[in-house]
Amino acid sequence: MTAAAFWDGIAEKYSRQPISNIEAYEATLKRVRHWLRPEMSVLEIGCGTGSTALKLADGVARYLGTDLSGEMVRIGNEKAADVDHVSFQVAAAEDAGAGQRFEAVLAFNLLHLVEDPARVMGHVRSLLPEGGLFISKTPCLGGKPWFRPLIWILQKIGKAPGPVHSLRPAQIEAALKASGFEIVETGGYPRKLPNWLVVARAI
Repeated sequence: MTAAAFWDGIAEKYSRQPISNIEAYEATLKRVRHWLRPEMSVLEIGCGTGSTALKLADGVARYLGTDLSGEMVRIGNEKAADVDHVSFQVAAAEDAGAGQRFEAVLAFNLLHLVEDPARVMGHVRSLLPEGGLFISKTPCLGGKPWFRPLIWILQKIGKAPGPVHSLRPAQIEAALKASGFEIVETGGYPRKLPNWLVVARAI
């Protein structure tokens, strides 16, 4: 099963699923809003069904959400039907927003799921001017080796996508620096996994 087919298959259920840790989610939104500005054009990669996009979009001039899943994008466009400056398109992470320029790119719960995280970071850098922001939040499983057998079993029975990388916060930050970013803020929301938020500025 392809990753797109997996996410297409769970799109309706995903759109109805409640936030598992609302406190951490709201803390993340607060930090992201801190960095966004009303004049910004924003791209979100791996936007899912657009719930987070619609919570953040009132703080920016233009918001484009992209996702590998056509079904996720369809649901997102239905949600945003009456919001003029928000739109959703189907695109793989390494192609999202190609040929356009943005002041900020967002990626939540994505980098551990793409084939080549460093390639995606390099693509994001190509979309940003100097000083542009890349804000990501990633579940870091590198310090939790017992997750790997569970994920493998779930993948075998079609309950988890592939690939799932076991990343650590230091790996993400090093890859961002190698891709032309400086780190300006980090934090775990929640810290126990951690779900690692990184605000990186293009240099």
